[in-house]
Amino acid sequence: MAEADRYDAIHRSFRWQVPARFNIAEACCARWARDTPDAVAVRIEQADGTRLRVSYGQLQRQADRAANALRRLGVQRGDRVAIVLPQRIETAVAHMAVYQLGAIAMPLSMLFGVDALGFRLNDSAAVCAIVDESAIDNLVAARAGAPALRCVLAVGAAHGRGDVDWLAALRAEPDGFDVVDTAADDPAVLIYTSGTTGPPKGALIAHRGLIGNLTGFVCSQNWFPQDDAVFWSPADWAWTGGLMDALLPTLYFGREIVGTIGRFDPVRAFELMQRYRVTHTFLFPTALKAMMKAVPAPRERYRLQLRAIMSAGEAVGDAVFGYCRDALGITVNEMFGQTEINYIVGNCGRSLDARGRPAAGWPARAGSMGRPYPGHRVAVLDDEGHECPRGTPGDVAVYRLDIHGEPDPVFFLGYWRNDAATRAKFTGDVAHSWCRTGDTAVMDADGYLWYQGRSDDMFKAAGYRIGPSEVENCLVKHAAVANAAVVPKPDAERGAVVKAFVVLAPGFSGDAALVEQLQQHVRGQLAPYEYPKEIEFIDALPMTTTGKVQRNVLRRLEQDRAAARGS
Repeated sequence: MAEADRYDAIHRSFRWQVPARFNIAEACCARWARDTPDAVAVRIEQADGTRLRVSYGQLQRQADRAANALRRLGVQRGDRVAIVLPQRIETAVAHMAVYQLGAIAMPLSMLFGVDALGFRLNDSAAVCAIVDESAIDNLVAARAGAPALRCVLAVGAAHGRGDVDWLAALRAEPDGFDVVDTAADDPAVLIYTSGTTGPPKGALIAHRGLIGNLTGFVCSQNWFPQDDAVFWSPADWAWTGGLMDALLPTLYFGREIVGTIGRFDPVRAFELMQRYRVTHTFLFPTALKAMMKAVPAPRERYRLQLRAIMSAGEAVGDAVFGYCRDALGITVNEMFGQTEINYIVGNCGRSLDARGRPAAGWPARAGSMGRPYPGHRVAVLDDEGHECPRGTPGDVAVYRLDIHGEPDPVFFLGYWRNDAATRAKFTGDVAHSWCRTGDTAVMDADGYLWYQGRSDDMFKAAGYRIGPSEVENCLVKHAAVANAAVVPKPDAERGAVVKAFVVLAPGFSGDAALVEQLQQHVRGQLAPYEYPKEIEFIDALPMTTTGKVQRNVLRRLEQDRAAARGS
């Protein structure tokens, strides 16, 4: 069968199998603890090189004890439990324990400051928090603004700074715990959006949401799992990309996931993938750009076992796409999704045919975010909610029902205590509605989507509509550029001009000659109106904790500067 037809065959033949009763902890740990108790579940490498591991049997025993401890501390079904931990074994244990209880896990980044933690703890009315030394100071300071928070469990070096010590609490509890019987539609996870614009909103995700993610995970990882599959990603387990795209689906398939503690380092990333024989990974574009600049020829230095790379969070662009293909020998599978409806669009370099033999999936196209994954009906909509003609930009949206008319399990339950925001996310009635992503893309004649940017990142300059990602991708191709962000600079005559904020690669210095060189570089590859009229060199771009560039911060900076100039 031709590659172009393989996508259609996979899509038509796929049917969702969502049981009425489903619990993430049972699916991701308890069943493997019964069937393959000695198989490695999680390996952790700490910043100092210390290596830890836990089997599925050990993970389950610790989760049982943690669930008993949480119940003793008064945590009940439906309660929100904040998990403020990096990639460590206790993070996986805490998630399994909370799901077993029928409570709601609320992962929070250890990078959050006092205000960010305080808002989320208070808004969610979390009753318990599990935290280690990376965030204990900020959490203690934020606690005064979260009156519902009754108990803080201190993990690791945070010992003595919480209400209860994690290890002591687990040692006092017996083995064994009966998993609470949950419906697939019951809430399991509360993840607050990264807040690139406006205050963060809590997206409530059901247990079935994990099932809704699986087709994308399997396809983007070139038909995961294989028997010797080892997964690693630097993506923080406190956000959707780390939790739903790495930790939970890897455990769902009973395979091994590697976690790391410490700041991301591109050279360490290659060393780690070699050391643990990593076969599958999720690397966001920012990480891949850093790896591309730091190690241009990785296969000359490292013995890698990689079979698949998924990338998401920002547009990959053809510069990174080419690096993965030529330098790593992997065609990167770009993926698109968001917390509310994750893993909905992407690519797949490998699948299985009707007899279970390896076969091509669908070919990735450089610069495209891919096609809808099996089980998801995706379209590009105009402002009135109508599907746009192919080739016309619009808002990417997902329909509540798949192509067979069955409910798509990927949909979130709604925004926490914010019905108005939930309604605004949808177009149409409750049962037959489109969920808008707020991201602009073009769908071509073959169903591939081409990312234009966040709808609120798009802007007009001199009458032309500008998508920042295309200009940023072009800039990153230059050897002097490590990363870039493009925003409008207010201009009295033209409304706005294109402005680029550029982070330089090591060994380069920003001067007028380099500005001219970069402008000519963009002029030579894009339309004349797209080149940045102004370039400013900065040490680092403002980023969300999920690795996305906060263009809105830079946009406001330019607006404030314009106001100060009186223009």
